[in-house]
Amino acid sequence: MSRIERTKRKTSSTFILFGFILSFILIGTSLVLWLYPFPSKEKTTFTNMKYPIISDGEIYPDEALIENGTVYFPLSFIQATLDDGIIIDQDSNSIILTTKEKVYQMPSESLTIFVNEEPHKLEFPIYTTKDNTPYISIDPFQSLYQVQYKYHKETGITVLKRNGDTIQKGVVKDNQKEYLLHMRSEADLSTPYVSEVKPSENVYIEKDVENYYYIRKENGIAGFVKKDILNVGDSKKLAIKPQERVQSPLQALSLPINLTWEAVYSKNPNTKLIPNMTGVNIVSPTWFSLKNNEGDVKNLGSTAYREWAQSKGYQVWGLFSNDFDPEKTHEAFNDFETRKKIIRQLLEYSNMYQLDGINFDIENVNEADGPLVTQFIKEATPYLHKAGLVVSMDITFISDSSTWSKFYEREKLAAVVDYMVVMAYDEHWGTSPVSGSVASLPWVERNLERLLEVVPHDQLVLAVPLYARIWKEADTEAGNVEVSSKALSMNDVQQWIKERNLTPTYDEQSGQNYVEYRDDNEKATYKIWIEDELSLQKRIQLIHKYDLAGVASWTRFFANDTAWTSISQALKEENKK
Repeated sequence: MSRIERTKRKTSSTFILFGFILSFILIGTSLVLWLYPFPSKEKTTFTNMKYPIISDGEIYPDEALIENGTVYFPLSFIQATLDDGIIIDQDSNSIILTTKEKVYQMPSESLTIFVNEEPHKLEFPIYTTKDNTPYISIDPFQSLYQVQYKYHKETGITVLKRNGDTIQKGVVKDNQKEYLLHMRSEADLSTPYVSEVKPSENVYIEKDVENYYYIRKENGIAGFVKKDILNVGDSKKLAIKPQERVQSPLQALSLPINLTWEAVYSKNPNTKLIPNMTGVNIVSPTWFSLKNNEGDVKNLGSTAYREWAQSKGYQVWGLFSNDFDPEKTHEAFNDFETRKKIIRQLLEYSNMYQLDGINFDIENVNEADGPLVTQFIKEATPYLHKAGLVVSMDITFISDSSTWSKFYEREKLAAVVDYMVVMAYDEHWGTSPVSGSVASLPWVERNLERLLEVVPHDQLVLAVPLYARIWKEADTEAGNVEVSSKALSMNDVQQWIKERNLTPTYDEQSGQNYVEYRDDNEKATYKIWIEDELSLQKRIQLIHKYDLAGVASWTRFFANDTAWTSISQALKEENKK
């Protein structure tokens, strides 16, 4: 009986030992296979597209169109990678492309394009469509976009390169195993291969991924190979000469800018009554505005005013506004032909009054129409520059207000115009539910710093208020306070203070002088945050601190003599340092 038990124990131990050895072998084999996978012999396609576009080493989702040997790129590709401002104008069925000097209109399927409205003949259409998809040939615009492309007829692949791209060459080493010459879809030998290279073949190295290079063949196909099968060759930066810029014959401008607006609502002022404005070098009369949906421009220009201004040494920048009407703005700016109509009128009036510049004051616009405003400015600027005019654009500070602020595409606008003028006032506007400064110094500086993140400092002009609001906080029978305000000129504020024998005090919070008066008969309290020499000098200090292009002021009518001397002296004092 005991022999049988010993035999069973011996047999059981043998099986356990055998199982342990087998498990060890299986685990070891699996580990080896995991660490050293067998190369895949499966071949796959590089892409299923007929005419793929390679940009930044990636296959773009939409493919090219090849017609009569011309490569056409989808408009979506151009907008996504080269120029998000290029658009289709539906009414004229044209592509509109703008630069700082030129407006290109390219009608569909046409052998004629228009450059600043002048016709130019071509050998092939620039703009075509297929299956309702718009396509563009960028052949004439490669220097503009600083790109070059190569179409590989063998594979249908188009590879686009940009200025500054690194071109890294490589050569396949001789005597390599066949599986190492396969270009893999991923950086892993176990993945399928898309093509293969040959010994001594020249390739381009585009990416470095651990032990692999991502290489591209001369025919445009790309994949991963092990690093050790390549000899790395020379590299260079692709240098594409940019399109030559035509320098606009802009008027000579004495910096820093010291501009004041002349508010013209129905008739121009009697220039004999305008006092001397020390230091001012630009006046901007509000002469032009959008009249209707059809793009007619209302004109309040005056040759007499222009002659007076230029006799004083002032440049004249005529102001054009959208009449602050969102509906008219949408209808007039939505159509290429209507935009051209407005531009033609501005050119005509600029010539008529011998202007030095145009100041665009586009306000109260629906947020969705912001791109239309940008497009209008992009189309107007080349024509105005060609006419020798300085182009400036009024903007607000950045805020969440849709029609007041969010419609401005500030960064895009700054890339087009010569100067951006920020209207740094109306922190507390006329119908504000609470009283407060028109533009407290901390509010101005805080918003200025934020704006300078998207607008270059040397393009930015700080517009300051020459008016203050007198706030009335009246007690109501219901026990509430009713707030109202009225804008006063600098002289009117001083007269109001003098009549009540008041003494202003400095308000630390606003950085301004402040006065308050209680009228018991009216059961009302009056408050004024004063715009005077102190507040103006503090604003000029911001201009120097952030190295801005200059100052503007709203409006000439609100100023007193001390305003001009304060601004001028503050600008000069800093320049002496």
